[in-house]
Amino acid sequence: MKIFTEYQLGTVPLKNRIVMAPMTRSRAINNIPSDLMAKYYSMRADAGLLITEATSISPNALGYARIPGIFSKEQISGWKKTVDAVHENDGKIFVQLFHTGRVAHKTNMPQDSRILAPSAIAAKGEMWTDAGGMQIQPVPEEMTLEDIDFAQNEFVEAAKNAMKAGFDGVEVHGANGYLLDQFINPGANQRKDLYGNSYQSRSRFTIETAEKVAAAIGSDKTGIRLSPYGVFNDMSIFDEMEEQFEYLAQELGNLNLSYVHIVDHSSMGAPEVTESVMSKIENAFGGTIIYSGGLSKEKAESILENNPLSLVAFGKVFLANADLVQRFQNNAELNEPNSDTFYTSGEEGYLDYPLLKETVN
Repeated sequence: MKIFTEYQLGTVPLKNRIVMAPMTRSRAINNIPSDLMAKYYSMRADAGLLITEATSISPNALGYARIPGIFSKEQISGWKKTVDAVHENDGKIFVQLFHTGRVAHKTNMPQDSRILAPSAIAAKGEMWTDAGGMQIQPVPEEMTLEDIDFAQNEFVEAAKNAMKAGFDGVEVHGANGYLLDQFINPGANQRKDLYGNSYQSRSRFTIETAEKVAAAIGSDKTGIRLSPYGVFNDMSIFDEMEEQFEYLAQELGNLNLSYVHIVDHSSMGAPEVTESVMSKIENAFGGTIIYSGGLSKEKAESILENNPLSLVAFGKVFLANADLVQRFQNNAELNEPNSDTFYTSGEEGYLDYPLLKETVN
């Protein structure tokens, strides 16, 4: 089966085409990656590639409770433990870098931080804070051109820190309603300057950020995640959706990025990513595509058969099955994930799912 075959991702050799998708797990107390996290990722190092949970590039990017950062010495040291543990198990690991933008609450952030977004438009709904429970998401500050340049440079510094920690590469998070996606989407971006008002201008922040990161650490070590037709975090469906993502893919392809990672949230109730937009992205980008979102082993294999330049990512099923590769190889039964422990702070639902060898004995 192609899913178990080796793949050359830029300069990074992968032992199979299985990717562990990035998943927020909220185990980083004080936003510092822990020994618990090192064990969690190292247990899953049989994947061809691990992509970490979304990791904040700066204090302004810390929108959620207990998410890791990569902007302090303590955080770099914490991540190095994870990277070393994965490498000791012959794994490859990219860190996903993100800025939450308007999806934030001051209670989850350091005292002097700011909630920033392309426009002063609040995301609908509430967010969890450890200090005060569920809170309404506030109206963000509209970013100035200086704020935009500063945030892009924060991505660059975070990418450099990732290299210090020993990561094999980075994934710039341009999906799921966070800062880059907020610039892409006209529901969140109502600017009239060079960063808004047309799909080309709304794409500018994402393209510039990817370009700066790639220049700093190498395009072969830089991937990006996008979510066309995504509605998570109050993103809207808009006209020219396909034109925008085709344009984005073309410009990102010109940067020779390692990959574009497309997430399809239709298995969670969002609109399906259409075949036409996927085809446009594939053709315009011209490089490796990571497919993600509700995949079964069989659907993943079909994707690989039809798309030579492709990898397949698994999320919740990898969360509950650290030995997913072995289970796939043996057509073994899979553990069911427990959603009650997705975002708690301890080992339960994190390190305690039974392994195949434990269920066999």
